[in-house]
This record gives sequence, C-alpha cells and structure tokens, in this order.
Amino acid sequence: MKKFIYTAIIALSTTFAIAQNKAEWKELKDFHTVMSQTFHPAEEGNLKPIRERSAEMVKAAEAWKKSAIPADYKNVKDIQETLNKLVDGSKNLDKQIKAKASDEEIKKSITALHDVFHTIVGLCRPGHDDHKGHGHDEHDGHKH
Repeated sequence: MKKFIYTAIIALSTTFAIAQNKAEWKELKDFHTVMSQTFHPAEEGNLKPIRERSAEMVKAAEAWKKSAIPADYKNVKDIQETLNKLVDGSKNLDKQIKAKASDEEIKKSITALHDVFHTIVGLCRPGHDDHKGHGHDEHDGHKH
C-alpha cells in the first residue's frame, strides 16, 4: 500500500509538472504515458508491461525527438541532446528485451531511461535556468 501511495504521488507530481509547463508538448505527454505505465510496475518487480511495450516506447521517443520543439523551449540548452539520449536509451532497452536480457539488466536500463525523461522534464520547467548541475533526483517537491 505504501508503494502504491508513493507511486501515485510521483505520477500526480509529474503530471502536475507537465501541466505547469509554459507550452504544451503533446509528444512529451505521449512519452510520459508509456513511461509511467511501464516504469512504475517495473519498480515493483513487474516487468511484463515494459517487455510488452518496449517497441511502443521507442516509437514514442522517436516521435518526441522528431517533433517541433515548442517556441518556449527552443533556446533551452540540452533539450535536443537529451532527446537523442532518450531515443538511444529506448532503442537499447528494446534490444535488451528482444535479446531476453535479465530482469536486473532491464530494471537498470528502464531506470536510466526514466532518469533521462526527468532530465528533459526539468529542462522544460519554467525558470529552469539552464539546469547545469541540477540533477533529476528532486523535482516538483519530491525525490526519487
């Protein structure tokens, strides 16, 4: 029950953070949907969702990378570079799953991918002031 509450708080906080962004970025929301529906079960040891949806995650990451960056974020340093990392990480995770990698390897990869996602969310926050030295560990009032 405690883990469920923690997961719900994280999901709501991330949704709130996305809603508070200066600009709507549909592809960010689309990727977030896949990430939240696969990462949170993986935290609990349930890798079935990510094993079934890894190709979908790659498609969502690629669509996000190819999408037009909203005008509010065009001058934000590192967004495109971090989106490239997101696509690479998604492809790597998908390859691991297709190669029947161990649960531990998959958990490590999806956790790293989740971290990259939160880096991008942090870059898109109002007042992000370049985020040099700002990690993904704390955002919107909670820590991971």
